[in-house]
This record gives sequence, structure tokens and C-alpha cells, in this order.
Amino acid sequence: MRPLRLCLVASEVAPFAKTGGLADVLTGLGRWLGRKPPAGPGHEVRLFLPYYQRIAERDVATKPLPGASNLEIRFPNRTIRCSIRTTPLPQSDVLVHLVDCPELYGRPDLYTEDADEALRFAVLCRAVLETCQRLQWAPDVVHCNDWHTGLLPLYLRTTYAWDRLFAHTKTLLTIHNIGYQGVFPDSQLEALGLGEQRAHLHHGDLRDGRFSCLKTGVLHANKLSTVSRTYAREILTPEFGMGMDELLRTREHDLFGIVNGVDYGDWNPGTDPLLPHHYNANDLSGKAQMKAALLGRMGLPHDPRAPVFGVVSRLTAQKGFELFADSIPVFLQREDMRLLVLGSGETQHEKYFQWLRDTWPNKVAVYRGFHDELAHWIEAGSDVFLMPSRFEPCGLNQMYSLRYGTPPVVRRTGGLADTVQAWDPNTRQGNGFLFDAFTSQALAGTIDWVLRNWRDQRGWRELVKNGMRCDFSWEKQGPEYVGLYRSLVS
Repeated sequence: MRPLRLCLVASEVAPFAKTGGLADVLTGLGRWLGRKPPAGPGHEVRLFLPYYQRIAERDVATKPLPGASNLEIRFPNRTIRCSIRTTPLPQSDVLVHLVDCPELYGRPDLYTEDADEALRFAVLCRAVLETCQRLQWAPDVVHCNDWHTGLLPLYLRTTYAWDRLFAHTKTLLTIHNIGYQGVFPDSQLEALGLGEQRAHLHHGDLRDGRFSCLKTGVLHANKLSTVSRTYAREILTPEFGMGMDELLRTREHDLFGIVNGVDYGDWNPGTDPLLPHHYNANDLSGKAQMKAALLGRMGLPHDPRAPVFGVVSRLTAQKGFELFADSIPVFLQREDMRLLVLGSGETQHEKYFQWLRDTWPNKVAVYRGFHDELAHWIEAGSDVFLMPSRFEPCGLNQMYSLRYGTPPVVRRTGGLADTVQAWDPNTRQGNGFLFDAFTSQALAGTIDWVLRNWRDQRGWRELVKNGMRCDFSWEKQGPEYVGLYRSLVS
């Protein structure tokens, strides 16, 4: 079979622009898809994202893409001019194309509350297709990601339907988090060049005076995917569908769940350049050294017998931290344990973790914000990783934790249910700890079970090794995407 021509479009790609896991997924998948045989499938891949101000300020080495300068994207009331700059994806021959449009992307933040937010990402969608026209490059599949690219399938079917270059181009829309849907007033449709396409939008939304970029993508993409098998089932229900479950059920046979991959080049305790001590499943001495180093760095007393619980997360309602209030203080009062928290987010959660720190200064340490090196240290130096999410489309930290020998405590939802198997001390099977009910009591019962198993250090070592041997690499997950792409190509 011939290599595929694949166009991946997103609002984030690491290391250029990142606020969450989406950026890592695009980088890992794009890098693997473009890897030459026998290391990879050797497809022709191009990635597109906006040339944000923060990328320009980092002085990333880019150059103009020949044939794709001075693009004119015509809308009914104005013409947007942009150019394409290009740079290699790190550790890859894949090209990243950056849509250079200072009037839209020359702002401090990736995402804004500005009145032209819909236009910013409509231009991204159209710049992709305009660039393909200039290059006379016909992608087999345009892989769209989240609401920011949701208008692209509709533009392809309407505004660009005349161009035979795209006669065989298909679209795949991946939903990374259905909570973000890109909803705007329908009065903006004319400015986006979609005033005559109202019949192709969600009629219920239009009746309410709005439209959703994500719903538009769901309506018009050839196929849909999301980032775990369990989440693909969950979003068909009112509990998890965020108002889109009814629409998604009409496309259930076109919806696929594929667990995200992990780039073990970046996340490998045996080679991680951010760690002072390395280790593997056959020699865990470096993990014990990382535990001592981590506690020293965070200013907490070290006792190898006291388990260290780690948290690396956005501190938001999605992540389930309200469950800590009636559970964690009991264990901090009763047990010789440590709790290390790295993250920022909602004020109530930041204040709560600071209260824990102030109340148990010899047991709790908090770093407010994000620190990439410290995230790697916490994954490596902790004994247990806490991730009690209310919902989790896929999650990456639980997979990092498994590779770093840090058994995760997770709620059985989304990608957490697909990647963590409950530890059974009798059979020595499983790689972590799960609970079902979203209650403090369920979390507390699971932590109590963790501590009972911690006392059996011989069994605990087997649990750690089970997790470290799990394989969630793109080499394993990526072929599912290729199968989906090929199912679209005649």
C-alpha cells in the first residue's frame, strides 16, 4: 500500500504551543506517522497550527514556505492576508506549517475572549486548504482536532467543493475534550463566510441564536474519533455528552475510540535527561534515590517507609479534587505519608492545597504553577500518583506514572478505565488502583487499600514492575489511526 498524504490540524503542537495534552498527542502522532520504515510507517505528513505571538517571541527558527506566501483569504466583508512559515517537528523530518497572521495571532495568549475568536480559528481552517491549493498537494485525510478545526469539514464541502484537488480528500475529527465546543452567536456566520450555509448547521442551535464549531465538525466530518474506547461510549450519554450526546448517537457507527499514545523518548526513567537518577524495571535503586532527592527539593523529611503521594494536574473541577476534602486530611492526620502537589487552576483548589500545606508542613508540599522538570521528578520520586478525575477523555499522566513505576489511583472513567487495571495481591496482576463512585468515601477506601498493599513491599515491587512493562507507545497506538485513515481512502 502506498504511503498516505496526511494533514494534521490543531490549535496546539508541542513544543511550539501547549496548554495541555492535545499538544503532546499531535507531536507524538505526527512524529510517528512520518517516521521512515522500518522505524515507522513513512507517511507524508504536514502539521498546521497558528503562528502565535509566543512562538515568535521564542525565536523558533522558521522560514517561509515556498509558494505559500501572501495568502488572501476572502470573507464577505474583508480579506485576511497571511503567510505560511515552516519548521521541522523536533526529532523528526515532518514539517510544521505555522499560519502567520499577526492581526489574529499576535496576542499574548493562545485563546482569548475577544470578539473575533471564531474568526481566528476559521482562518486557520481556511489557511490549511489555501496552502494545499498553492502547493497542489491533495491530502488523503485532513485530521481535525477539537472545536478549533471543526469548521474545516464544512468549508471543504462548500467553499472549496469546486476544486477537484480535494475530490478524494476525507476528514477525520478527533474530540479530545467535549467540554469545549466553540459556541458563538449565529450573527457571526456571515463574517465567517457561512451565511449561506445555515442549512448545514445544527438547526436547534440556530433556533437559539448560536452555532457550535464542534457540532459543525461532528455533522460534516467523514468519521469521528475520541481519545479512548471508554470515552467514546461515555459521550453518547447525557452524563458525559455535554449536550451533544443526541447528535453523537446519530453518528455512533462513525465514532471510534483510540487511546492516546505516549512518547517514551520524552518519558523514560532510564534515559530522562531531567532526572539526576535513572532506573528501570530490573533495577529500581534509582527510583529510591529519586524519592530522597524529590523530598529534599520540596523541603520535606525523607523516610523510605513513608509513602509519597504525587499530584501533577490542572486544579479544576474536572480533576476531582473536591473529593480530597473529606478524605486526605484523615490520612495526613493518621499516617506517616507525604503529599506533593504541582499545579494551578481554580482558586478554591489552590487555597485548599495551601491549607493542607500550612496544616501539615512536614507532610505536604505545594508548587503553584507548572514546572516541567518538577513534573518529571514527581512522576519518578513518588510512590503513588493521585488522579481522581470526574471525567477524563484519555489522560496522559496515568500512563507516565505507570512507566515511572508510580502506581496511579484513578476513577474508573474514560481513558483511565482503559489504561489502569486493578491490582490483585493474590494473583499479582494489575498495575494500579481504581474506584467507581465519585465520592470522598470511595477515594478514601481506595487510599486505605493502597496503604495496606504498601506494607507488603515484595508485592508492591511486582505492582511497580507490572506498570513499567505496560506499552502505550505510539508504535502500539498509532496503527489504529492508520487503520482509520485507510478506511476513509478509496
